[in-house]
Amino acid sequence: MKAKFTGHDTFPLRYGWLFKAINHLNNKSNFSSSEDSIRNSVVELGVGKNMVKAIQYWAESSNVIKRSPQSEYGHYVTDSGKYLFGALDKTGQDPFLELPGSIWLLHFWLNFNNESLTAYRYFFNYSNVQYFEKSKLTDDCYDDAKRLVKTEVGNPSTLKKDIDCFLNTYSKKQKNSTAKKITKVDEDHFTSPLSELNLLQDNGGGFYISNLSERPELPVEIFIFALLEFFNNETQDSNVGTIDFDSLLTKPCSPGRIFRLSESGLGQKLDEAQEFTDKHVTWVDSLGLRQVSISDDIKDNAIKYLDMYYGK
Repeated sequence: MKAKFTGHDTFPLRYGWLFKAINHLNNKSNFSSSEDSIRNSVVELGVGKNMVKAIQYWAESSNVIKRSPQSEYGHYVTDSGKYLFGALDKTGQDPFLELPGSIWLLHFWLNFNNESLTAYRYFFNYSNVQYFEKSKLTDDCYDDAKRLVKTEVGNPSTLKKDIDCFLNTYSKKQKNSTAKKITKVDEDHFTSPLSELNLLQDNGGGFYISNLSERPELPVEIFIFALLEFFNNETQDSNVGTIDFDSLLTKPCSPGRIFRLSESGLGQKLDEAQEFTDKHVTWVDSLGLRQVSISDDIKDNAIKYLDMYYGK
């Protein structure tokens, strides 16, 4: 992996930004660093210069757009971007992120990545803490990053800003401060769709909580999509049809990690998946052996379950 603790200019992801980014490319504009391009982006997107960079960062990190030297516009809209947010010739399934499953899907896309390490990918894929202090998380991330990445980690102050941005993107403040502070925090966090997932709570005083739980609010279709994506990534060089339960629970980029599922929570989701797929996903928990089986009929058709969620 490479270290990537910059690019967002400390702006958390906001509602509407990814749709803006894709419309920007669909309208034959680009995110070039030239002055003319930046001026055009400022006008088209209706935001300041630094926010243009942040929009580009979050769209790239969410895998809804990708850089391409071959593209006339420097980027192209990915299949994921077209599916959720739309293309020139079709409307996306949920361009304004009105459905909760869309935000869970976006969260998965953002963290299902082993190419570059960010503060949020470190937390969801490598950190084991549930109750933590921001300064300790920063120190842990810095120490572990030196082991995880091939490139230079960079300045600790840069990492601290990335941690701050991650926390502001995913957390909501406890309503126990002054009314003035509450108003400001609520306005900031209302614009971040990922804070709606309730994966991270600000407990005040620099302390945060992120419990592992059963996640009944996570749609089974989104879970199955993530399960199949992870399974295919893990077994791409073999023809096996099984994967062990612990890999799904604890491996980096696994559904258990990314969705912060408890052990019982993963078991419940697998039970739901078994019923929903008419036993194309099955699992056993017997004599210490916990194995998940996925039939050949569905393992290369993860998009089918997104279609089901969106009623196609």
